[in-house]
Amino acid sequence: MHFLATPAIAAQLVQSCTVGGDDLVLEIGAGQGALTRHLAATGARILAVERDDHFVRRLTTHFGDRPNVRVVHGDARDIPLPRRKFLLVANLPYALSTTILRRMLTARTALHRAAVIVEWGFAKRICATVPRQLEQAWWAARFDLELVTRIGPHHFSPPPRVDSAHLAIRRNSFPRSAERALWTVLSSAYRHPTAPADRLFDRRALRRAGIQPTEPAATVPPHAWARLARDLSPGRTWPALPKRLRE
Repeated sequence: MHFLATPAIAAQLVQSCTVGGDDLVLEIGAGQGALTRHLAATGARILAVERDDHFVRRLTTHFGDRPNVRVVHGDARDIPLPRRKFLLVANLPYALSTTILRRMLTARTALHRAAVIVEWGFAKRICATVPRQLEQAWWAARFDLELVTRIGPHHFSPPPRVDSAHLAIRRNSFPRSAERALWTVLSSAYRHPTAPADRLFDRRALRRAGIQPTEPAATVPPHAWARLARDLSPGRTWPALPKRLRE
């Protein structure tokens, strides 16, 4: 684990997520408490998750007198997630970034917004205008993903071999009632990446969504497919979402 060693970076992460006193915040990999200190000062209710026994003891000692901080001894890959709206602020372990974001963004969680540190290359891939993978397009259609800034290795102890990124995530206004349509639309587009859009969908609906009918499916960004799905959703029966998208 590469611990965050620059307080200004921790403060920026918390500030960018606009954490307030009424919020519930999930911090994953609390470690030495570099982020926890700044989160606790907001007055929000903090769930500081850590699986290492040593760091759990340290966190409990440092924050045991803070009524708004609860140290959770567990693994972020399988702990129960909050049922009410929550924020995620974390310096994610590189090896677990995909697993944790998949858990937060793929299924129907109550995540509202997030500010996380991930590996730079990973952040660039998921923030691409047109993600290469269907799952990442599913994320980008329902959440706004922003690569905020690049973070050099010297801001961590021990320093990693690669740069990191501050990634901001915010749930957008896409309605859950249209998610079946969205998954069907995205799945079709990613199954037929070289096909022109009008081979897959109605030309008039495509134009209403701002998609050129002759444009190859592989060049259409997720937010455009989301507009199409929102338009097509009412009045039709769509296939059920796969189980992993519902749980």
